[in-house]
Amino acid sequence: MDFRFKAGRLPMLVSMPHAGTDIPDEVASTMASCATARADTDWHLPELYGFLEEMGVSTISARWSRYLIDLNRPPEDTNLYPGMDTTGLCPVDTFGRESLYLPGKTPDETEVRRRLERYWMPYHEQLRTELERLKRRFGRVVLWDAHSIASVVPRFFEGRLPDLNFGTADGKSCDPGLEGAVVGVARAQDRFSIAVNGRFKGGHITRRYGQPQQGVHAIQLEMCQCLYMDEAPPFAYRPEVAARVQPLLKDMIGAAAGWAGEGARA
Repeated sequence: MDFRFKAGRLPMLVSMPHAGTDIPDEVASTMASCATARADTDWHLPELYGFLEEMGVSTISARWSRYLIDLNRPPEDTNLYPGMDTTGLCPVDTFGRESLYLPGKTPDETEVRRRLERYWMPYHEQLRTELERLKRRFGRVVLWDAHSIASVVPRFFEGRLPDLNFGTADGKSCDPGLEGAVVGVARAQDRFSIAVNGRFKGGHITRRYGQPQQGVHAIQLEMCQCLYMDEAPPFAYRPEVAARVQPLLKDMIGAAAGWAGEGARA
């Protein structure tokens, strides 16, 4: 299976496009040793969000590593943040600027197209299918795109990131009521710092599928990994640390699902 999917009963879907770690052998053989660590993975998100199934929220998480192909980049490989440094559809280096490929083995256009069709398309087809199912049933649906990143990545930003970084494409990917409901829960606590449409405004999934006028409301959460795991290899999950942020995550998910439910068809 190219992804892990579980259908829920609420008008909400949580996507985890960077949680995958698998790389096919034929691609792994072309990669440099630094690729083995999968350092830029959104580690352990299915475990962190393990409460979703009980809540009744649909989930989809990637199997394949973003080093193979990035499910949160547009198929045309355009830069989502013009003028800023980003990694591409088929990344050629790590966040630390280490080359991912052996000399002469960087994927060419034909290989990129193959990966799009083989690995990128199935995830997006399932994502689209589930959003359409939920929208038919409820009239509107929330798409929550879940991400995590090391708290300090000099390549992309100065200093330390806020703990919780929300992105709604500067308010274009969802109704203001959804953003207000989720961010309101976050602002009601003082343990974790937050930012809204700061360094992270939402990637391809948030921007592509977030179409409020068509009943799909998307919001991205990029959270610092130090809130639930070790940011150094072997990137261990720390349940006692995760337990501090999980209640807030659950409350924010609940607020999003509740907002969606308020507009659901009777």
